[in-house]
Amino acid sequence: MFYFQLVIMTGTVLLAYYFEYTDTFPVHVQGFFCFDKAFSKPHPGPEDESKAPPVLVKAPPVLVYSLVPAIPTVTILLGELASFLTKPEATQEKTIVTADCCYFNPLLRRIVRFLGVYSFGLFTTTIFANAGQVVTGNQTPHFLSTCRPNYTALGCHSPLQYITEQRACTGNPYLITSARKSFPSKDAALSMYSAVYTVMYITLVWRTKGTRLTKPTLCLTVLSLAVLVGIMRVAEYRNHWSDVLAGYLTGGAIAAFLVTCVINNFQQTQPQLPPLPPPVHPPRQEPSLNMPMVAMPCVESPLEKFQGFCTQASHDHQPYLAPAPPDVLIYSRRCISSAV
Repeated sequence: MFYFQLVIMTGTVLLAYYFEYTDTFPVHVQGFFCFDKAFSKPHPGPEDESKAPPVLVKAPPVLVYSLVPAIPTVTILLGELASFLTKPEATQEKTIVTADCCYFNPLLRRIVRFLGVYSFGLFTTTIFANAGQVVTGNQTPHFLSTCRPNYTALGCHSPLQYITEQRACTGNPYLITSARKSFPSKDAALSMYSAVYTVMYITLVWRTKGTRLTKPTLCLTVLSLAVLVGIMRVAEYRNHWSDVLAGYLTGGAIAAFLVTCVINNFQQTQPQLPPLPPPVHPPRQEPSLNMPMVAMPCVESPLEKFQGFCTQASHDHQPYLAPAPPDVLIYSRRCISSAV
């Protein structure tokens, strides 16, 4: 089972790599209207100069770079160490949990499990976001500034004219391809995935005694950082509001699914116990010969007597003769008149 999970994780990482850094999956090319103001925003510059750079690009460790990998990792490490040290000794897991090839103690097993699922979800979110961008091919708000179409050669005379030619752009091909990947916003999806995963861990695992505002404050802080990433993407004309909202929905749904259905809300897995044997009833003790026998009086019911009487009559083959009624003399009218 361990090797099967390792194969799935390796395949997920490779698929995310091919989506991110290769041209294996070509981007769908959509047309545009001439002089469309929704796509005519100024070019904000490369992603490295953004205040919220993507995670998988080598950039300074600022907002998203610290939010996505660092905050959940530190939160899980601190939470597991605190839970292991403060848990009563009677409730701690005593046995060593074994995998197919390795031996883990309970603390290390929980940390590897939670961080491993988090890493898997991180690459899965990247795959979902890149797949949506490749399939839809929606343009960014600065698409026309990057595309630099020659309106004279295209014959654009009205804003209602729709251009479908694939060679309409004269700008940098790499920047044009990046400008066609807008829906959903990958940065918003990754930030919301990280925030939801961290918030659910803090809510379900952390135990704060004496205060009720610690966990809500931490959760709202992490969520506000994720929302701030989306706001910055829109403010820098890198994504539309619809792209950011779709990214939020994608990342939040993946995090909620993994926490709820895969790691069982960060609860400890119960070992499978063998089925209980059927209950064994003690043998019924027979009365001993040396024990005095107590005879209970037997009362025969009238119904039994009647059945016995009918059975005896049927065996004797003798009909049951009912007693004849007594003779009654009825005087005729002649006798009555002669007597008179």
